[in-house]
Amino acid sequence: MRAAAVIPAYQAERTIAAVVSELAQSDSLRVVVVDDGSLDRTAEIAEAAGALVVQHAKNRGKGAALRTGLLRARELGAAVAVTLDADGQHPPTEALRLLADSAPPDALVLGIRDLVQAGAPRANRFSNAFSNFFLELFSGLTLGDTQCGLRRYPVEKTLALGVRENGYGFEAEVILRAARARWAIAQVPVRVIYPPDGERTTHFHNVRDPARIVFRVLHTFATAPRHR
Repeated sequence: MRAAAVIPAYQAERTIAAVVSELAQSDSLRVVVVDDGSLDRTAEIAEAAGALVVQHAKNRGKGAALRTGLLRARELGAAVAVTLDADGQHPPTEALRLLADSAPPDALVLGIRDLVQAGAPRANRFSNAFSNFFLELFSGLTLGDTQCGLRRYPVEKTLALGVRENGYGFEAEVILRAARARWAIAQVPVRVIYPPDGERTTHFHNVRDPARIVFRVLHTFATAPRHR
């Protein structure tokens, strides 16, 4: 089964090389970095580390970057794609483990973090719990983690879902649309790394972005087809 690793990246020149280089050692995995309008050397460094780089001329959002990455993965013939963040929070070894998980290739595989054990800031734990509550309410599923970017997607099926969100709500919309389409959804515990506050870079806004996720969930619930 051909596979790709898709890494959305924005202003990630400090961390992207370490993420890419370990994944690029696998002969069976194509590493795709989507540089989402960075103004630094993210694209140059990612390519030097062994990634195939796709660039957005301007910043379009994480969801748009993931969609672009999945489209490129399809062009490369990948049946599945594992996604991970560019900031080093997701160890490449965990991405490879998720890729090898025993869930069927056409299942959506969600990485489930233990945010308390990982030392995640309280604001992150709150926003994740908030998003979990709304997605559980509207999907009818019990969900351990709806915001983790470490996932495995069936490429063709995911693109066919018609996900519209360009921001952080992309990942929530995928879950809701997949649940409505009665996909198999596996939840796999994963290890993540939260550097100390002064060393961590994040583009996620703990108030604005959860609110946008809730809006996207409500909109999708009202408009997405339900399979019976």
